[in-house]
Amino acid sequence: MEELFNPADFDSYKEDNRREVKKAEGGLPNSLWDTYSAFANCYGGVIILGVKEDKNGNWHTTGLKNAAKLKKIFWDTLNNRKKVSVNLLKDDDVETFSVPCSDDVIMVIWVPSAKREQKPVYVNDDLFGGTFRRNWEGDYHCTRLKVKTMLRDQAEETMDMEVLDEAEMEDLNQDSIRGYRNSHKSFKPGHPFERLDDPEYLRVIGAAGFSKEDKRLHPTAAGMLMFGNEYDIVRYFPEYFLDYRENPDTIIRWTDRLQSSSGEWSGNLFDFYFRVYGKIVKDIKVPFKNSADIEIHQKTSDKNKR
Repeated sequence: MEELFNPADFDSYKEDNRREVKKAEGGLPNSLWDTYSAFANCYGGVIILGVKEDKNGNWHTTGLKNAAKLKKIFWDTLNNRKKVSVNLLKDDDVETFSVPCSDDVIMVIWVPSAKREQKPVYVNDDLFGGTFRRNWEGDYHCTRLKVKTMLRDQAEETMDMEVLDEAEMEDLNQDSIRGYRNSHKSFKPGHPFERLDDPEYLRVIGAAGFSKEDKRLHPTAAGMLMFGNEYDIVRYFPEYFLDYRENPDTIIRWTDRLQSSSGEWSGNLFDFYFRVYGKIVKDIKVPFKNSADIEIHQKTSDKNKR
């Protein structure tokens, strides 16, 4: 989430659905925890203490009198289950900065989006009254229905959702991604996902996700299996092996074979599916019938009824 805040770009920011500023002149404001809940239940965001917003939406530093003390109070409160239902942060998610051209010190709190099984994130030990969501610049109470929906959707993260921190987006096979997007476009013409670039498209379909380690986009296990190259896939799944054989009789071992490890193609699940599908359907007999045949049959049927 580094792109959400950089001290060097301080003057260019305004509050939105992922940025919130608070003066914190008298200590930690109570509204900080509402924003923490709201960001955690949505897309994540940054809370910046020691900053105020004027009527035009511009930011101005007010500074923090004792940033070290404030930071300790923040961590103590965050780890109090009576105040916050879950601590999503690591040590380096809370930082202090000196703003350029100012002697003021500010504190930046990077709040990640909670995992599905961690939601709802709520405050004050109040599940229905202390669960918030972010809507543009504001934090709003979730309805009971929304809270129940998050509870219903809780489930342990499946293996295919795991973000592979060591894999890079460039490791994925671009031809496979292009083929998948073309298939999606043919099946669902005009779908809103068509407007997304490849990284964002892969994120919304679950093939990529943001790492909690470096906060960058990486392939998920599902994305690697679906769009990776076989030599990368086996680094993460050593027993991965796809094998298709055509065995017309018991004498010949096979007349056609397709293996993921051949090195002649990507070896991923997406390409394997369509290559095998093409082999299976090529010999299937499809009856031919044109519109004239249907019309003659209908007229004959109507005549017989008379």
